[in-house]
This record gives sequence, structure tokens and C-alpha cells, in this order.
Amino acid sequence: MLNAIEVVTTVVVGVMVGVEFSVAFFVNPILDRLPGDNGLHGRTHGARLLGAVMPFWYIASLVLVAVWAIAGRHHHDTGLVVTAAALLILSVIMSIVLLVPINNRGKTWTTENLPADWKQQMNRWDRFHYVRVAVIIAAFALLVAALT
Repeated sequence: MLNAIEVVTTVVVGVMVGVEFSVAFFVNPILDRLPGDNGLHGRTHGARLLGAVMPFWYIASLVLVAVWAIAGRHHHDTGLVVTAAALLILSVIMSIVLLVPINNRGKTWTTENLPADWKQQMNRWDRFHYVRVAVIIAAFALLVAALT
């Protein structure tokens, strides 16, 4: 049973990391280079779509890691799993405190109601997102290390 939990957790967290990495290093840079306000439309749609899905994915990942830590509490790799859980908690806190407020504003923007500093807000979101991606990559690496 523990093996199934480990595999499912690693896959769920790994796919989440892949999505967030892709947003940071491929999707948003592509959107930022589109002509006119097309990038803005892409970002606002992404903010609505991923803003609806990602909270559940982050929480599900954290719950799975917690289950793994509890089920495997007598194994030598539990410290790695607990540390991964702490990093995922940090990523959730970062999301709530730093990224969600910007995302909530951004998902309502149109070309008619753009604030003057919208690009600065998007750049701030991107910088916070890079840090969050680094945190969840570290959590994922710890989970993979715990498998070996």
C-alpha cells in the first residue's frame, strides 16, 4: 500500500511541478511576446482557469505527501517526505499571500479596465512564481530521493 501512495504522490506532485514550470518558463514568456493585447487575454484566461484548478492540486499534493509521511513514518526516508511537506506548505502560503491577490486582480482585467501598472504587477507575479516553482521543484526532488 505504501508503494502505491509513494507512486501516486510522486506523479501528482511531478505533474503539478511540470505545469507550474511550463507556465513560468514557456507559457507566460510566449504570451508576453504576442502582439497587441493578445498576451493579456491569454494571461487573464490562464489566471481564471489555473486559478480555479491549482488550489485543489496543491492541497491534494499536500494531503498525499502527509499520507505518505504518516504511512511511512517508520521508514528511514520519512525526514525527506516531511521536509517535502513543509516545502509544499510554504508554497501554499506563498500562493495565498503573494500570488493569489495579484492573480485575482489580473483575471478581471480587460483592455478597457487595465490599471496603469498592470505590467509591473504581472512582472511581480512572475518573480514570485519563479520562487514558488523553485520551492515545489525542491519538494519534488525530496520525494524522488525518498523513493530511492
